[in-house]
Amino acid sequence: MSYYVNATAPAAPSPEALYANLDFSKLSWVEQQWASWYLWIGNPILATGLMSFLIHEIVYFGRCIPWIIIDAIPYFRQWKLQPNKIPTSQEQWECTKLVLFSHFTIEAPLIWLFHPIAETIGMATWQVPLPSWKLMLPQIAVFFVFEDMFHYFSHQMLHQGVFYKHIHKIHHKYSAPFGLAAEYAHPAEVLILGTGTIAGPLLYSYFMRDLHIFTVYIWITLRLFQAIDAHSGYDFPWSLQHIIPFWSGAEHHDFHHMAFVNNYSTSFRWCDWLGGTDTKYRAYRKRMDEAKRQAKAKNMSVEEWKAFENKINSEAEQEGLKAEALVEASADGKKID
Repeated sequence: MSYYVNATAPAAPSPEALYANLDFSKLSWVEQQWASWYLWIGNPILATGLMSFLIHEIVYFGRCIPWIIIDAIPYFRQWKLQPNKIPTSQEQWECTKLVLFSHFTIEAPLIWLFHPIAETIGMATWQVPLPSWKLMLPQIAVFFVFEDMFHYFSHQMLHQGVFYKHIHKIHHKYSAPFGLAAEYAHPAEVLILGTGTIAGPLLYSYFMRDLHIFTVYIWITLRLFQAIDAHSGYDFPWSLQHIIPFWSGAEHHDFHHMAFVNNYSTSFRWCDWLGGTDTKYRAYRKRMDEAKRQAKAKNMSVEEWKAFENKINSEAEQEGLKAEALVEASADGKKID
């Protein structure tokens, strides 16, 4: 027996038909609000599409706002991974314009297409009651693992020749990324890497037939938080990678933007470790840890340490620029000695 109410209703039933014979008193507050949204909009297709897009925009920019504020407060520079590179207001505005363009021209149509397709292969949308945490948590875990592996291989592809020069180079505009830049990308990249985010739920729904879009919303929220935080440029003592050792976080991804190479995964570190695509990163971390020990032994001043740190980062960035030039040259069939 399905836990979804009136699961045999037509694809676009009337508001009254959606929840016929449903006892609202037995629903939780969240479930009541869920049903009320669909009743208020009056069309389940419109209601789901609108809610999906609004959640994406509210979560994305809502999560970016704290990082914009942090970037404006000098106190937090002590945890900035590249403290000599703070995004200007102009850079943030230019980034925001492209992100908004991408959201409305690329992501909005995909978001509106996602749920009708997903419904045809078994995903629930308007139905209540909502799934339990016992059901949702394993599903979300599967989506995280699937997306991380998909992103790992797709991201490496985008670092090859023509794919990098004509697509991925846009995202690498900022060698010191910031939160808003998480979705600063070429439309083709949005499509390619976004596939990893939505393909997991689609495939799961096709085979298991017990997925609710409410679970997908939680997954998308967590995925956006992960992407924005990874591009924040800050490594706090309480950052998640210090609690979960295999979590990537900003410290892992910031190196990728600074040095161009290594660290192609999103949420976890294991793909890069297994694939041997974190060797330069680990060498950099070893050098930086040794530099901190030397600074402590020599009792360096704050200014001296900053200069030392900037020197190490600058060397890593220069190596990255050379690697980037080689990739771009390969796109043109050239060789650089």
